[in-house]
Amino acid sequence: MATLIPTRESFDNTLRSARSTVALGETVHLAIDSFKSSKTRFLLTMLGMVIGSASIILVATVGLTGKQYALDTISGLGPNKVEMQFNGGNVAGPDNVSTPDYMTREDMKAVQDQVPGIIAASPMLEYHDRIAVGNGISKDAMLLGVSPEYKQVRNLKVLAGRFFDDQDASTHAKVAVVVAPMAREIFGSINSAIGQTISIRGIPFTVIGVFEESTNTYGQSEISNHTMLVPYEVARYFTGSDTLKEIFFSMQNSGQVEPAAARITQIIHDRHRTSSVYEAQTLTDILHTASKIATMLTIVLMLASLITLIVSGVGIMNSMLANVQSRIKEIGIRKALGATSREIRMQFLTESVFLSLSGGLIGTLIGLGLPLSVRFFTDFAIPTPWWGAVAALVTSVVVGVIFGTLPANRAAALDPVETLKYE
Repeated sequence: MATLIPTRESFDNTLRSARSTVALGETVHLAIDSFKSSKTRFLLTMLGMVIGSASIILVATVGLTGKQYALDTISGLGPNKVEMQFNGGNVAGPDNVSTPDYMTREDMKAVQDQVPGIIAASPMLEYHDRIAVGNGISKDAMLLGVSPEYKQVRNLKVLAGRFFDDQDASTHAKVAVVVAPMAREIFGSINSAIGQTISIRGIPFTVIGVFEESTNTYGQSEISNHTMLVPYEVARYFTGSDTLKEIFFSMQNSGQVEPAAARITQIIHDRHRTSSVYEAQTLTDILHTASKIATMLTIVLMLASLITLIVSGVGIMNSMLANVQSRIKEIGIRKALGATSREIRMQFLTESVFLSLSGGLIGTLIGLGLPLSVRFFTDFAIPTPWWGAVAALVTSVVVGVIFGTLPANRAAALDPVETLKYE
């Protein structure tokens, strides 16, 4: 049976592997021994890394929490809403009199028949007048004629009473739902408004509900502090027209909003004059912009927190330089016993990385522990940025390598003869 004789190259490779393994194990062992011999100094040096790493995660947590709050607030205006608006264009009427080429209910029905994914839709008529509230008192008010689905499309909250339903609409019931500030101003409180009568052009309306928007829009929506909602079929009595400046649609999910908006615009435009202008308003662009702003602010704050890590890195470098100075004799003895400059460099670089990584690990645990504790002990669903933990640990290693290079190079460059004579 033939015996395999190892080649010279194979032997050299095995030898190099053994030497590197022994050197690495010895380097790690020396780093741990160095840490044990100067615990107080190293712990104080690590403190900066602990604070810096925890800051990165906490800043990321605050940024994500603020971002989620902003997006939830904007979404409260009407999740998955598409608002169609008339923005210009005329059509010739009787006696060659031009009138605005407004949308119609037939447009809304055509859209509902041709666009999949629509779960709710509402026309909107707008009428301004003074209303009588009794005892000779009258107030300016804005009357919006909408369908029962308007509540779902606009994500309204009914604070007292109820919203009008399909039966109220089909029977042309003279009922109204008033906005909360108007109810308080006229009737003193929200609950007191229920059952009261408001007269519009001599027609009595019974207040059956009080509502508010899910999110305060500060007057930037079609709803003001003096808004009354009535069934669309009833509002037509006051406007004398079936034309619409706005139509609201609600999609089944957010992914359908933008494609549906484009399709709805096309359908309505095809049903009117080519010169008429109709525009679809969605929350997608606003949500995207808010998300980008929140992300950029988070990044800026995280970069600011890196200053703490840089300062800590300078502290690690100073500590390691002092460490090299105090161990000159040891370095000389190691070199005299055959340690190479590369092994000396690796030894001190490993100590530096061990120091920074230990601080980064403790800081990461603290940074993750705080938001997790809040989620565990309270009802707040604070997001946990696991990617922030990775960023903190990676940054800790990078800081250890960068700021440990100078002390490691200085130790490796020492002359063994001079080091052995050093007192």
